[in-house]
Amino acid sequence: MNFSDIKTIGVIGSGTMGRGIAISTATAGYNTILYDINDEIISKAKTSIDKDLQKGVEKNKITAEAKEQILNRINFTADFNSFATADFIIEAAPESMDLKKKIFTDLDNICRDNVIFSTNTSSLSITTISTIVKKNPERVIGMHFFNPANIMKLVEIVKGDFTSAEAIKATTELTLAIKKVPVLAKDTPAFIVNRIARPFYGEALRILSEGTSDVKTIDSVMKSCGGFAMGPFELMDLIGIDVNFSVTKSVYDAFFNDAKYRPNFIQKKMVDANLLGRKTKKGFYNYEK
Repeated sequence: MNFSDIKTIGVIGSGTMGRGIAISTATAGYNTILYDINDEIISKAKTSIDKDLQKGVEKNKITAEAKEQILNRINFTADFNSFATADFIIEAAPESMDLKKKIFTDLDNICRDNVIFSTNTSSLSITTISTIVKKNPERVIGMHFFNPANIMKLVEIVKGDFTSAEAIKATTELTLAIKKVPVLAKDTPAFIVNRIARPFYGEALRILSEGTSDVKTIDSVMKSCGGFAMGPFELMDLIGIDVNFSVTKSVYDAFFNDAKYRPNFIQKKMVDANLLGRKTKKGFYNYEK
C-alpha cells in the first residue's frame, strides 16, 4: 500500500487514545472508521468526540462547520467487518497480547492483502504481533501515539523484524499528513518514550508511598520546576491507571524483572478498586465535579 492510496483509515478501540486518533485522521480529511465492541460504547465515543470538538469551536480553534465535517468523516460502528473497506488500520485496543493476536487474526481474514496493519501498542513486541498475520506479515508496524492523541505531536514508528521498507515509508508519510512528528524506533520493550517514562511514574509513586510528599505537590513541582505540561499523577489519570499499570508490568517482565521498572502497589490497589482516573471519574484526583 502506497501512501497515495490511503483514503480510509480504520481505528480499533474508542477509548481515550482511539478517539484522539480518530479526531486526528478525520481532521486531516481522511474517512475514518472508529470501531468498538458494542453500540453502547461506540455511542459514548461519539458523544465524547462531539464534546471535544465543541470545545474547539468555543475556543475558536475550529469553526462549527469544520466540526460537522470532521464528525461526518467518522463512521462510528460496532461491526468489525466494516474494516473490509479500510486502506490503513490503527489498532488502539487495550494492552493485551492475547487480545491483539485475536484482532490481527480477524483483520487478516477481512482486509485486503496490501492494507497496512499498525498497532498503537506502547510496550508489546511488533515482531510477535506480526507472526499472527499470515498474509503479508511485512505490513505490520508500530504506530504509537501519545495522549491526548489529537493534541500531542509525537508518533513513534516502530519497525518489527519483518516490517517492510514500504510499510515504514507509507506510515511515516501518513503521520506527517495528519500533522504529527514521526520518530523511528526499534522493536524493543517500551520503545523510546515509555522506557524513559517508567522512572518518571515510578519515582513519583515511590515518593508518594514513602510519604515524602503528596500527589498535588509532586505534580506542581514537576510542572513549575521541571517544565512538564502535566505532572505524573495527572498524566496517569489521563492515560488510565490500568493502562499505565499494564505497560509498567509489561516492561518489567520484558526486562527480566529489572528493579528500576518494578510496578508499584499503589497502582495495583487502585486498579483493583476501579479507580482508573478520568474515565471512572476518580483516580489520584476526583473528577466528579
